[in-house]
Amino acid sequence: MIKVLIDADACPVKDEAIEVAGRYGAEAVLVSNGGMRPSRYPDARIVTVPEGPDAADDWIVEAIEAGDVVVTADIPLAARALEKNAAALGPTGREFTPESIGTALSMRAFKQHLRETGESKGYNASFTNADRSRFLQSLDQILRRPPARN
Repeated sequence: MIKVLIDADACPVKDEAIEVAGRYGAEAVLVSNGGMRPSRYPDARIVTVPEGPDAADDWIVEAIEAGDVVVTADIPLAARALEKNAAALGPTGREFTPESIGTALSMRAFKQHLRETGESKGYNASFTNADRSRFLQSLDQILRRPPARN
């Protein structure tokens, strides 16, 4: 069974990911450092990992199998998912691919450098309904593809 692994801390599309996963018979797994109320997400498996840097990311990477989908805004986690032949999708609907991940990692490092030098305040754009719609469309397309098997 395909899993949709959701990096759930601060993820704005948890409900949407669970709904689309259910439509395709995929298991939705919410992975979080903090507690989540199970009653809010009855159709998902909830995994709470210990506090610590990258604890949720590490759990997700260990659980990934080829053909799974990882929902995350964390570009390094997306890169790790791609290495395991999983799909990686950001909450704004941007799919990370083996061809695009290098550029995404470079831009992340560049923006971090600008923040560290004080040349950028580091504000993120607000999450919009268009982002939510793009996410739903992208996840639907990914789950319709034949799964990768390696």
